[in-house]
Amino acid sequence: MKLQVVIPLAVVASVSFFVASPRATDCEAVDGIEFICDQSGPEDLAAIPDSPWVIASSREANNGGLRLIDRRDHTTTILLRSETPRERLDRTTYDSCPGPIVSIEKEQFSSHGLYLQPGEGKQHTLYVVHHGTRESVEVFEVNANITPPQLTWVGCAVAPDDNLSLNSVVGLPGGGFAATSFRMLDMPFADLQAGAISGAVWEWQSGEGWHEIPGTETAGPNGLEVSEDGAWLYIGGWGRSAFIRVSRGQDPVVRDDVPIGFRIDNLRQGPDGSILATGQAGIGGKQTSNVAVVNPRTLEFEEIIQYDDNDIFKSATTALAVNDEFWVGSFQGDRIARFSSRGVR
Repeated sequence: MKLQVVIPLAVVASVSFFVASPRATDCEAVDGIEFICDQSGPEDLAAIPDSPWVIASSREANNGGLRLIDRRDHTTTILLRSETPRERLDRTTYDSCPGPIVSIEKEQFSSHGLYLQPGEGKQHTLYVVHHGTRESVEVFEVNANITPPQLTWVGCAVAPDDNLSLNSVVGLPGGGFAATSFRMLDMPFADLQAGAISGAVWEWQSGEGWHEIPGTETAGPNGLEVSEDGAWLYIGGWGRSAFIRVSRGQDPVVRDDVPIGFRIDNLRQGPDGSILATGQAGIGGKQTSNVAVVNPRTLEFEEIIQYDDNDIFKSATTALAVNDEFWVGSFQGDRIARFSSRGVR
């Protein structure tokens, strides 16, 4: 059974949610919005291709790891936090990696941005932005030939500067990966919120290490996606509420910044090429969680979800289209919100 990652643009653009703030104390549906609970700060979501499984990150360090959700019955299990995790360092590819961290940190393993790169058959690669005893991208082999899928840690790339704060990650065509650096840790957060340049996108290649990608500097580079041919990067410009398209490997660099109306957190691209951009709007006690669908070729976009933040769910960071629903995660809280896309305008 194939998992649809993003509903085609023509379908998505006809959907819109404007939901009042609910009150509830458990995992029951509220005002037509259902939830998947038993999470731990599900900041990002990644679908395993041609399977019923979705991986959720766990941003909260005291209850971290990775979680596996079965989209058929919405049950959640701990995918990564074993006393004896599977570890097999690929020393050829990740020659600078000092060694595994999962078996050391266990439930303290804080996972942030996710990117699942499909491989041959049902063997895939999962890149995970990790915070903890080191700032790094941790790399796992995903074996979806068995049920439930298994993870094997195979390598890492430690951030090139202790002052960097990594956020999102994408695998690159031809090898390697890229990650956003949201801000330098010694930079006042207020400066970033005011629109000051705070970070960029960094690329890592085996045997070469890290280098900053020209033209990607912005205020709070957050979400990240890449075109199929690797020629374009798409960045969620959190600090300036902009969707940014930047050429990769071109001289001079070509860049477009499009104001989108909310602070973009994560980006998620689907097989039709459209991108779901998720983030937050508003200030103080009146904020919303927002999702828009973006055409990366024309840079046209349509906001499809605007949800009033409340005690049950707030601070949306990522969205994934699963069949006829949008699953929306957050960097805090214990749940993923499920918005139905049927017959709603």
